[in-house]
Amino acid sequence: MSPISELLHELRLRHGLRQADLAERIGYEQSYISAVEVGLKGPPLQEFLERFSAALSLTQAETAELFEAAEASQRKLVINADAPSDMFLMLKDLREGVDRLSPEQIQLIRDIVKLPTSMGPAPQRIRRLKRKSKEEAIM
Repeated sequence: MSPISELLHELRLRHGLRQADLAERIGYEQSYISAVEVGLKGPPLQEFLERFSAALSLTQAETAELFEAAEASQRKLVINADAPSDMFLMLKDLREGVDRLSPEQIQLIRDIVKLPTSMGPAPQRIRRLKRKSKEEAIM
């Protein structure tokens, strides 16, 4: 289950609300709240989170935790088109093997990603050349 799914469920129960009651308070369908809580839907939009926070009168710290959980629950990753080819290959390997990773392997990968970038040389970026206009090419 994603961090946002767990937190939404926990906060709703802590405040003694059924999904139907929460849906009525924030103006969303109960089926949507259920789908988010069980992880069938991706993280909800900012509007949902703001309404949820207001309806439950969450503290500033709880609201911050809610938004952090939503960010941590993003399912898509976008990389720059000019990223090194090794990065594309690494992500391919990760996509193909992510379902087989043990909790220890997951933690190891997280620890590696958090290492300081000063551990080695920065990846070299391929610079794209700017195309000359016809006037520049003639000169």
